[in-house]
Amino acid sequence: MTINSITVVGAGVMGRGIAYVSALAGFQTTLVDVSQDQLQNALDEMSILANKAVERGKLSNIEAGNLVGNIQTSLELHTVVKSTDFVIEAVPEKRDLKKHVLETVDTYAAKDIVIASNTSTISPTELGSYTKRSEKVAAMHFFNPVHRMRLVEIVKGLETSSETVTIIREVAERMGKETVEVNEFPGFVTSRISAMVGNEAFYMLQEGVATAEDIDKAIKLGLNYPMGPLELGDLVGLDTRLNNLKYLHETLGEKFRPAPLLEQYVKAGRLGRKTGRGVYEYSKDGELIKK
Repeated sequence: MTINSITVVGAGVMGRGIAYVSALAGFQTTLVDVSQDQLQNALDEMSILANKAVERGKLSNIEAGNLVGNIQTSLELHTVVKSTDFVIEAVPEKRDLKKHVLETVDTYAAKDIVIASNTSTISPTELGSYTKRSEKVAAMHFFNPVHRMRLVEIVKGLETSSETVTIIREVAERMGKETVEVNEFPGFVTSRISAMVGNEAFYMLQEGVATAEDIDKAIKLGLNYPMGPLELGDLVGLDTRLNNLKYLHETLGEKFRPAPLLEQYVKAGRLGRKTGRGVYEYSKDGELIKK
């Protein structure tokens, strides 16, 4: 089937990033959220991102204009999905919330529409069970920041059809992404490795092995990572990192037990860039405040 329109559900960090690359790829994109303020913030951020891309010569003025013109917002999920060709669910990793979204989409969207979930941990088989079209449900895992990160993990559930995988791959490739196909297992590929590295970095910080800056510098320069694990945790959100670790600890055992220091940071509200403070401190514009 031809995909012309995409509905992205959830206007948080990931949802707005997915909507940006979707619109940039030429899809008529509708971003849906329960908060008008969140939707406006998402539009403002996407406009700033497009303008910066123009300034750096990454986009032309025409491309930036087309991108903005391809994006709409809505508070009415049940209305929007009636006329969409493809749905990407990008709400927080909370089962009850995802269940509500997927049940709503399944009820109102055309029966041949694929539903992709930008989940990093939750079983696509379980997500598919919330619908009457489990063969058309899979995980479509994007990475933050979406406009820079080239990979999309496609994770099949027990009943996901090969046709669904093909459709998701074609959508991802049109967005300029490369894909890998993963069989369902807790943490998939990237989340499992990233969670372990990030958790170990927190244990080292807790033990006084080195400063946060030097841990990140060592990993970037010594192992050629583009971003240090503590920096990445702040970017993703330390609450998100902790939730992922708790799930992996529950399903895969002791090697994923969250570092106590990470749990302390989350209890203190030090969640990373989104709160202005995590391992590091950030300005109102999200820029790192150097000591």
